[in-house]
Amino acid sequence: QVQLVESGGGLVQAGGSLRLSCAASGGTFRRYVMGWFRQAPGKEREYIAANSWSDGSTYYLDSVKGRFTISRDNGKNTVYLQMNSLKPEDTAVYYCAADPSTVLTYTYAYWGQGTQVTVSS
Repeated sequence: QVQLVESGGGLVQAGGSLRLSCAASGGTFRRYVMGWFRQAPGKEREYIAANSWSDGSTYYLDSVKGRFTISRDNGKNTVYLQMNSLKPEDTAVYYCAADPSTVLTYTYAYWGQGTQVTVSS
């Protein structure tokens, strides 16, 4: 059973940066596709970024391209989401997810508990 624990959320002013971390345990991290999602109050969950272990391919939601960067450290079993130029509309609970897929996927088997990101204007 894979366990995921996010950290790094908080309150930041518009234009600022945060780096989210997601530490994985209980599985072969280097062989998991890792993704980040977010959900704002009253809105549907958004799939914002992902990284494939097999070919290093990445996915980004259009609204975060150029501002967010997903990366992974297989030695630390951790995936990161560097978020720059944050906007109030980035405010949401951010979730980390993992899946033993060989390609980028929209469905994930394992989920973290989420971390709150609040961007003030």
